[in-house]
Order: sequence, then C-alpha cells, then structure tokens
Amino acid sequence: MYRVFEALDELVAIVEEARGIPPTRSCIVPRGDVLELLDDVRDALPGELDDAQDVLDHRDKIVSDARSAAETTVQGADEQAERTIGSAREEADRILADAKAHADRMVAEASSHADRLVTSAQEEAERVVADGNAEYEALTGRARTESERMIEAGKAAYERSVAEGLAEQERLVTQTEVVRAAHAESARVIDAAHAEADRLREECDHYVDSRLAEFEETLTSTLRTVGRGRHQLRTGAGAPDYATEFRR
Repeated sequence: MYRVFEALDELVAIVEEARGIPPTRSCIVPRGDVLELLDDVRDALPGELDDAQDVLDHRDKIVSDARSAAETTVQGADEQAERTIGSAREEADRILADAKAHADRMVAEASSHADRLVTSAQEEAERVVADGNAEYEALTGRARTESERMIEAGKAAYERSVAEGLAEQERLVTQTEVVRAAHAESARVIDAAHAEADRLREECDHYVDSRLAEFEETLTSTLRTVGRGRHQLRTGAGAPDYATEFRR
C-alpha cells in the first residue's frame, strides 16, 4: 500500500508541473511516466479490492441467498421453539398434576391427623372435666358433712349451755340474795352459748369456703390446661399432654 500512495504523489507532482495549453485548463504530461506510475498503482493494489468488487458485483445474489438462509434458519428455529414449548408445556402440566396430587395427599393426611388430635384432645378434656367433677363432688360432700357435723356440735353445745344456764338460773332464783347475780350469770352463759355457736358457725363457713377455694383453683387450672390444648391444636404445635398439665 505504501507504493500506491507514493505513485499517487508522483502523479500529482507530474500534473502540477506539466506545461499548460493556453487558453484552456489542459496540460501536457509525459505519457510514458504516467502509464508507468499507473501500472505501479495497479500492481500495488491488494487482491482484496478485486474480491470486494466481486462481492459488490454479486451483492444482490449474496443478499438474496443470505435472506433465504436466514428465513430458513428462522423457520427452523420457530419450529424447534414450538416443539420445545410444546414439550415444556406437557412437562409443566405433568409436574403441576403431580404437585396437585401430592398437595391433595398432604391435605388429606393433615386433615386426618388434625381429626385424630381433636378427638384425642376432646377425650382428654372430657376425662379431665369428669375428674374435676368427681373431685368437686367429693370436696363438696366432705365439706357438707363437716359443716353439718360442726353445726350439730354447735347446736348441742348451745343447747347444753342454755340448759346449764336455765338450771343455774332456777337454782339461783330460789336464793333471794343472789337473784340478781343469777340473772347476770344466766345472761352471761346464754351470751357465751350464742358466741360459741357463732364461732362454730364461722369456723364451719371458713372451712367450707377454703375447700371451695381449693376446688375453684383446681377448676381454673383445668380450664387453663384445656385452653392451652385448644391453642396448640389450632396452631398445629402437636398434641398437648393434658395429664401432665393436670398433675401440676
């Protein structure tokens, strides 16, 4: 390529130095020198230019062939894409069907497990409530018996005190000197009997109230245990151990 530029520079110099032909813009150049320089330029031009010219001459055919090849390639790619999409759709449908079947099995198993947990919890709750009712009946029965016994004892003590007071009153009435003292002593004995009866009744009420408070605490603990069991069933935390909670 360097020779091409050098020959072109020499041609430019020859034209610039050539003698002009008045009154025209033409000039006289040495033919042999110019032809020799042109031959040098032709020889120095790379063969790629000829190939490029051939490409330009056959441009339409090349473009047409390239377009046909591209259309063929695109058509093949579309067909392959359709086949691939069809296969992918079938695979996706199969996977979706398998996932749905698996999900249905899991839901069925979870429902069955939940039913078993609920049934177990209901049975345990019924047993705890039955035990609580039995304990309540036992406590109230013992409290009622103890209350009745203490009331009877209070009544007996009251009656004895009244009888002793009346007897003492009668004995003192016969003695004129101590009538006033007899009345006072009788009133004291009667008051003491009333006080003793009130004390016995208060002790009986306190005993019954304490036993009922113990039973209330037992029922409260049972209700808390049942509530925790229901919460665990709702949240799926597993089956609660009601027996352990009740023993606490």
